Amino acid sequence: MTDTALPVPHVPPLRRSPGFRNFWLSRAVSGLGSAVTTVALPVLVFQQSGSPFLVSLVAAAGTLPYLVFGLIAGAVADRVDRRTLMIVTDCLSALCLGSVPLAQALGALTVGHVVAVAFLSSTLSLFFDAGGYGFVPALVGKDRLPDANSALYGAETVVRIIGNGVAGVLIALLHPVGTLTLDALSFAGSALFLRAVANSPARTASSSGPRPGFRESVGEGLRFLAGHPTLRVMTVVGTLQSFSGGAIVGQLVVFADRALGIHGTDGRIGLLYMAWSAGGIGGSLLLPRLRRRYDAFPLLLLVLPAGALLGLVVVCSTDRRIALVALAAWGTAYLVVLVNTMTYSQEVTPAELQGRVNTTRRMLSSGLGVPLGALVASAVTVSAGIRAGMATAVVSITLAAIVVWVVRLRGLREPAAGA
Repeated sequence: MTDTALPVPHVPPLRRSPGFRNFWLSRAVSGLGSAVTTVALPVLVFQQSGSPFLVSLVAAAGTLPYLVFGLIAGAVADRVDRRTLMIVTDCLSALCLGSVPLAQALGALTVGHVVAVAFLSSTLSLFFDAGGYGFVPALVGKDRLPDANSALYGAETVVRIIGNGVAGVLIALLHPVGTLTLDALSFAGSALFLRAVANSPARTASSSGPRPGFRESVGEGLRFLAGHPTLRVMTVVGTLQSFSGGAIVGQLVVFADRALGIHGTDGRIGLLYMAWSAGGIGGSLLLPRLRRRYDAFPLLLLVLPAGALLGLVVVCSTDRRIALVALAAWGTAYLVVLVNTMTYSQEVTPAELQGRVNTTRRMLSSGLGVPLGALVASAVTVSAGIRAGMATAVVSITLAAIVVWVVRLRGLREPAAGA
């Protein structure tokens, strides 16, 4: 009797999947518009009010909704059709941003209106993301999540660089209000691409019995996250990682000025931001290859110490060329950890809990870690200098590396993806 090897089915690349391709295009189009708006909204508020406080309030609107509505958004996403939720939030985002040029045309635009639009558009993006957490695994399958998430995060990074780069030109040509019109159109385009996703995955019911109450539904997600040992540890690591990201981005201008001699009027300051973002592109290309070789938790054992070391090189640099190279490599390690954690969470979370579990994780990382990192780093910079302020990012990543190594040495084993 001879053994006959079963043929391995050919799996076409994701770019040939019409469903994923349309979803990717929806993210790229709206992401480009949002990158321009990230610059245009603070400029518009400052032109209207001249208040640094209101400008900072607009910046805070990007992460504040995760603290306020994170649990609610996850529960909603797990109770409705996710594709429909994303289309509705895109349409509402288009109307929200489109209200600014309309109010301007009617002579009724106020600073309060613009600040409210900043908060509301960020809130709608949160609900979109909550739907996407469960939509992507069902669309591509859990075995292809590393490639899918890397493609999505890579595109997000590229369009952010492009959008931030052209924002100044568009603001000069169209006025900040005109650029918001373009962002409104980008959300409308995103909704059209989502409608073109054929055979979109339907929401999976958690049981055939009666639907749990809203509070109980939120509790289910919290209990799963708290009760999954590896995911719980990776959530802590993700929060520490996001703390470091807030510290880096929040102090990069000051670091350039006081440590590298690149002052505010020096165009080379943009190279630092480009280096950090370019590292993100590198990370998105590297992660699928790393995940084919390492499981999610062992990968952190390698990448986190590397990130801490690269961060130390940046903090100690006096040569801007060394700082640029190290910052790009640091950005690569940062995005590998970010997407690896997201991918693992989607792999181990049941379909009916995707929104609740992942928005809770994001609430802790983006909603808490990023602003806290920015605040702590700024306070340390004021009291002890810019290198000490930037070093808070290195300390945070080092703590994350220590956490994963202590857990591994104590014998935690990664649960199966279906656990």
